Amino acid sequence: MRELLREMHRWMDGYMKSFHTDDAEVMEGIRIKEEHTGRVTAICVQLAKHLGLSAHDCALAEILGLFHDVGRFRQYSIYRTFHDAASEDHAKLGLSVLAELPFWGRLEKEDADLVRFAIARHNKKEIGAAPSARALAFAKLLRDADKLDIYRVLAPFLTPAGESKAPKFIQATASQRISPHFIEIFRAGGQADYRELKTYGDRKLVRLLWIYDIYFNWTLREIVKRGYVDLIVRYLPEQEGVEEGIARLKSYIEKKCAEEDKWNA
Repeated sequence: MRELLREMHRWMDGYMKSFHTDDAEVMEGIRIKEEHTGRVTAICVQLAKHLGLSAHDCALAEILGLFHDVGRFRQYSIYRTFHDAASEDHAKLGLSVLAELPFWGRLEKEDADLVRFAIARHNKKEIGAAPSARALAFAKLLRDADKLDIYRVLAPFLTPAGESKAPKFIQATASQRISPHFIEIFRAGGQADYRELKTYGDRKLVRLLWIYDIYFNWTLREIVKRGYVDLIVRYLPEQEGVEEGIARLKSYIEKKCAEEDKWNA
């Protein structure tokens, strides 16, 4: 497994570099995704070790992080956007890329199926039905690692000064107002559909709603420790229902962070 993993890293490094270009705007997006790939891979391994997984399962977690966004590079080269609704589902696109790899068949079938499932569901509103408890657990691990680093990516663009500097693929409409539908979801502590985003306020609120979709307490503690929740809350607009949603969120965070993690696989 370790030699196969090294081969996968070499391939992914070369694959990402194949999208390098002299176009500065395109390279901004490619660089962000290159760094994101490396950081999510590292977080997957860190979280797997925290959970006490075997060396084999830590390697599987590493593979998930390495390939989870492989579809983003082809997506951006074709459509010049990272918005799935305006192009293609990047997870589905990524699976088609992986299917072309000659070494993919060297993974055990159970492992390959698990990796495909976790990648296919990492960007969806919900994981949905899983083929096994093991596949579900790894899908949760990947989603946590991905969200933790996306908070880092977006943090510089969440302040009033940073919004105007956000790349085109991050920007939404300029309005800071939050759509009433999203405020109701915030009050209830639910999840929102990305396709319904209309304003910058909506985009900020969705990142807070992610908190309810974080599975492992280690991840949530990292999100809080790094200041991402406070940063988003600080710049939310003053609208009816927002304070109620914030109070609910903070109560949830306090309770969940006090719990211990379990690997249910």
